[in-house]
Amino acid sequence: MITQVEFNLVPKKRGIHLITDEIIMSLPHLPEIGILNLFIKHTSAALTINENADPDVRTDLDAIFNRLVQEREPFYEHTLEGDDDMPAHAKSTIVGINLTIPITNGRLNLGTWQGIYLCEFRNRGGNRKIIATIIS
Repeated sequence: MITQVEFNLVPKKRGIHLITDEIIMSLPHLPEIGILNLFIKHTSAALTINENADPDVRTDLDAIFNRLVQEREPFYEHTLEGDDDMPAHAKSTIVGINLTIPITNGRLNLGTWQGIYLCEFRNRGGNRKIIATIIS
């Protein structure tokens, strides 16, 4: 059986944001066993799974991405939407727009220290739409 829902995340400022609880609250009842696919319908934000114990991880990841892909590079041609736009597209491509998470015993089978993150790469990203597909 396949179930699919679409929902909006609460708007967040630029940065790496732990959204595991927000995702779980937005999901329908999970099957005993299955797969959850999360897809973000945007080109300037991304989804990832990483450590959820130490908030410094989020700060460090944000700093790493901002060093890897900087704003106002002279070779950017796509500049009409602001200094943060083209770097946001590049960062989204590097991180990715979807996740696959196993469902076991009716729960997301994440590791002890794993959490789901929204990587918001725009200064003002607005509502981010997620499509959750559950396959059982």
